[in-house]
Amino acid sequence: MANIVENAVTYSPHGQPVHVSASSLLFRVELRVVVRGPGVPDEAKDRIFEPFRRHGDAPRGAGVGLAVARGFTEAIGGTLTAEDTPGGGLSMVLTLPTAGDAPSRTPELPASAIT
Repeated sequence: MANIVENAVTYSPHGQPVHVSASSLLFRVELRVVVRGPGVPDEAKDRIFEPFRRHGDAPRGAGVGLAVARGFTEAIGGTLTAEDTPGGGLSMVLTLPTAGDAPSRTPELPASAIT
């Protein structure tokens, strides 16, 4: 989450606030980081998650923040996507499974593996 918010603050137009919201959706939590501005073209939305890739004339950074954020998110069963913000801009959508009442995601182990 820190990488996503830092990226949003760094690349948002001067004077534009970054909005963060959270929602609970059945067995998952959705976090949205919304930036107003020019956004990112559709053809570049997946590329911004590639390691060492920066969009446009990004002023700083090695281009690994979003790649790391997506990798960690997917490692714990979540998703991280980029969407257009209605009215202009980019929304990063982080969806994570909840620990509570969700159906078990633990794979079945053979009886010999259980002690």
